[in-house]
Amino acid sequence: MFFVIDRRQLLRGAAFGSGGLALSALLPAWATSGSTGMASPQTLSGEDIRLRVGHSAFRVGGREGHAITINGVLPAPLIRLREGQRVRLHVENGLDEDTSIHWHGLILPFHMDGVPGISFPGIAPGKTFTYEFPVVQNGTYWYHSHSGLQEQMGHYGPLVIDPAGADPIAFDREHVIVLSDWTWRHPHQVIAKLKQEGGYFNRQRQTLASGQMSASDRLMWGRMRMDPTDIADVTGATYIYLINGHGPQENWTGLFRPGERVRLRIINASAMSIFHIRIPGLPMTVVQADGQHVRPVETDELQVSVAETYDVVVTPGDRAYTLVAESIDRSGMARATLAPRLGMVAPVPALRPRPTLGMKDMGMSHGDAGCTPEHAAMGHCTPGGGAMNHKMRDLSLLPPHVKRGPGIDMVAPMPADRTGDRPTGLEDAPHRVLTYHQLSPLVPFPDKRPPARQVDIHLTGNMERFMWSFDGRKLNEGAEPIRFERNERVRVNLINNSMMNHPIHLHGHFFEVVTGQPHGNPIKHTVNVMPGGKASFDLTADAPGDWAFHCHLLYHMHAGMMNVVKVRPLNEPKA
Repeated sequence: MFFVIDRRQLLRGAAFGSGGLALSALLPAWATSGSTGMASPQTLSGEDIRLRVGHSAFRVGGREGHAITINGVLPAPLIRLREGQRVRLHVENGLDEDTSIHWHGLILPFHMDGVPGISFPGIAPGKTFTYEFPVVQNGTYWYHSHSGLQEQMGHYGPLVIDPAGADPIAFDREHVIVLSDWTWRHPHQVIAKLKQEGGYFNRQRQTLASGQMSASDRLMWGRMRMDPTDIADVTGATYIYLINGHGPQENWTGLFRPGERVRLRIINASAMSIFHIRIPGLPMTVVQADGQHVRPVETDELQVSVAETYDVVVTPGDRAYTLVAESIDRSGMARATLAPRLGMVAPVPALRPRPTLGMKDMGMSHGDAGCTPEHAAMGHCTPGGGAMNHKMRDLSLLPPHVKRGPGIDMVAPMPADRTGDRPTGLEDAPHRVLTYHQLSPLVPFPDKRPPARQVDIHLTGNMERFMWSFDGRKLNEGAEPIRFERNERVRVNLINNSMMNHPIHLHGHFFEVVTGQPHGNPIKHTVNVMPGGKASFDLTADAPGDWAFHCHLLYHMHAGMMNVVKVRPLNEPKA
């Protein structure tokens, strides 16, 4: 979706006129345009916090739709806690269907994790459930529904935990930046369209006439029944992209004083949208990833996959800056303004050319250069690519534990570790781009033991039929739980046999993303696995109980890309 915004529209969107006041009625104070930052009166804090899930009308981009909100606002209220405290969160369900809240990234007892059918039964209509747990960490997190598709409809909000002692990050002001996607379609209509045609919302298909694809390339992709522009399942064809509940024309504005160190707590709370974040003319220093402190690294752009959080520090001058959040497929953007005074704006860059997928995204390494005689002898590839279609659909290449069937339409013959690759669409960006290899923990992971065993998990799907799974098995179709012994140290290898990015999230744990870098592995709760590639993480299974493990693309999870991790025994054996 392309937005034509002239200067008068920008000024109207930034101004706090009658339209802005009407819009702000459904926004929490920290998310209103002209916010001076995260002041304590704008947050929910303390030992007892009350939240009510209900229905609200939500207006954005000149249109009104139906939202599911918490305490009547979208995004939901900012909850601010302190490491070391104990909290009780009383959640009342004002809907006519079950609901829930999952505290994303928090370490807590499994029965407080908030996943219906796995860690608790859910919250019935008219009922109240009290979550109670000690706060044992600090950092930037968020919370959202784990019931049905409510998350798509506005059931999400930010959660910030202050450290018990001194904060290692020096800053003068902080803003929360909640990224999300909004559609006026009901989410069940969205997934129905995807089931009918996996590429339904992909309006950017390449053609011969566009000059972007040769006749031979088009024939090759046609034989494989794949589309090199199929990068996002749900796109700007139906989505409007939001920052703090504001569309591009509403232009959320966060204020600062020139020369201040401004901390931006960036949360991707979207259902399906991976964003590329940049602030033209203003370098960003990354100081935290998924709530965990990292050694500061300066960059010009970073990818925030669905469910990831990144804290960055910027030092702006006496001018306005545009914060750009482009969708990975370039079908639209969210944008906001950072400025010393309300009403100031900066140029909004045009959407960049859409990316296309290539050989690495098909798990074909670097094309023919990666097809060694040894690989060819094993049947993993064919020099010249003449049998590429056959090899990519040869299910015999899958290991025995992966279930064959119509739910798998592609096999990556030569998946490679892509944790050091620039993100899809940023391969040739002329400036600095963050990769996982640049992230180093400020405090090393406490468990220094090498993994005692390895577990391979294949990310499988049929893009055309919108079927998604782990190892060819859906959660609701007989998938065996993934079992770990308590305190077991294990390496989990995620092998992506699809041409989509998959942000994979494990509840109740942090893990080390294996990068092989001498400065150490980043500690995260969500890892983005690139198309046709693989990513590994080392896990210490120190949280007993049953935990959700899933792709955080909401419709992928809903379609079956989810499983249960069981950590046993529940109690430590007696000495």
